Amino acid sequence: MAALAGVFVWDEERIQEEELQRSINEMKRLEEMSNMFQSSGVQHHPPEPKAQTEGNEDSEGKEQPWEMVMDKKHFKLWRRPITGTHLYQYRVFGTYTDVTPRQFFNVQLDTEYRKKWDALVIKLEVIERDVVSGSEVLHWVTHFPYPMYSRDYVYVRRYSVDQENNMMVLVSRAVEHPSVPESPEFVRVRSYESQMVIRPHKSFDENGFDYLLTYSDNPQTVFPRYCVSWMVSSGMPDFLEKLHMATLKAKNMEIKVKDYISAKPLEMSSEAKATSQSSERKNEGSCGPARIEYA
Repeated sequence: MAALAGVFVWDEERIQEEELQRSINEMKRLEEMSNMFQSSGVQHHPPEPKAQTEGNEDSEGKEQPWEMVMDKKHFKLWRRPITGTHLYQYRVFGTYTDVTPRQFFNVQLDTEYRKKWDALVIKLEVIERDVVSGSEVLHWVTHFPYPMYSRDYVYVRRYSVDQENNMMVLVSRAVEHPSVPESPEFVRVRSYESQMVIRPHKSFDENGFDYLLTYSDNPQTVFPRYCVSWMVSSGMPDFLEKLHMATLKAKNMEIKVKDYISAKPLEMSSEAKATSQSSERKNEGSCGPARIEYA
């Protein structure tokens, strides 16, 4: 299906500026905590992030505390239970020093290049694009470990490049779209959210940056919670390393990757805002080695 350009009809699909800003603020908060710990002589970098609702004991929807799952020199992984579900939310704080932020950011966004470096992709295409905000709706189909059915995602994504604060952010979440009805061939993942924030060590075009990835989805498996957690916890580092290697390959072999920073859509004017606002089926086996992909 060819990509459609225009103004979104469904307001709930559009990712708002507030969602992008929340991700940026969380990155800043984690950096502030990290700097505070470093200045006090504590070597653990960065500290465990705290739940935003911490201290509000009476809140029924209180966010759970983060639990460290993996602690390596340039890769920290936490998880926390999502209240009222059997699922976890995951957070990664990592660093790369051999590629530029621009290269890493562009490789994440380039759907055509991903079809080449990610062997698990069955289908990945933009089905609608909002020329006002830059939001895009994508349909992504990916292999899941045997004997599970392949999964498909319909999600909206939006990115922003904040030159003033020297940050990049990419936010994605699942949506419904009339052009992509559910197919009996795949298991539709209806609960999915991802936020990636990149902070260059120097500039967008010099090697070195930190990143913060916050991720959750419901892959619709019949596996117990601990097994799904293990699959995601082991699969996330694998995916990020594949993304890193794809970036290195594009850099070293001079593979042409679309420059999304230069092609960044214009900020939405007040007039444009007003215009846009008006207008597992089978039983699945026991827990074993597996790879799960991330959008």
